[in-house]
Amino acid sequence: MLMFAKKILAWYKLGIAGLVIVAVVAQFIEASTRPTFNPVNFFSFFTIESNILAALIFVGIGIAYLMGRDGKRLVLLRGAATLYMTVTGIVYALLLSGSEEALSTTIPWVNFVLHYLFPFVAFADWFIDRPAVRVTLKQSLWWLIFPIAYLAYSLTRGALTGWYPYPFLNPANGGYGQVAFVASLIALVTLVACALFAKLSSSTAPKKRSKK
Repeated sequence: MLMFAKKILAWYKLGIAGLVIVAVVAQFIEASTRPTFNPVNFFSFFTIESNILAALIFVGIGIAYLMGRDGKRLVLLRGAATLYMTVTGIVYALLLSGSEEALSTTIPWVNFVLHYLFPFVAFADWFIDRPAVRVTLKQSLWWLIFPIAYLAYSLTRGALTGWYPYPFLNPANGGYGQVAFVASLIALVTLVACALFAKLSSSTAPKKRSKK
């Protein structure tokens, strides 16, 4: 029964990952028809990066399950994907909803998949398919490396090119003080979510039997 359940989970993960990849490709093709299209800009959106990363991790876990493995080695990566997709959904809902043109998610079903469906699925997946091992708070802090690197990349590239992926990262909209304020709020949400997922892994992961 457990093996059957793992296979169901495997195919659901592979299916949602396939949908996300198709969505990204469809939006890339549509965006590439525009005269102002810049592929580097397209792949500089956190939404695109986090969706691709999470989809690839879902594929890895799905394949592991089909091979009869428990996916323990991918738990940290899975936690990272869960965190990034959760932040993607929250930031979009609170700060970016209605800005599909600027975010290069102009195809309605693509916007739904990348900003609503997959963030919800990735979040719920942490509860439905419980982590195979515990993640400590210290381990979960490694998940913050990518968001920090992304912020540094976006601000540096923006200063050099004049293009920023999101309006709240553009110092022209209120100065660097405003950028720092919004980035700090997002960082706080990210840190809280990071701690939450680590805590939930501790309460849901199977306990190891003590040796007598």
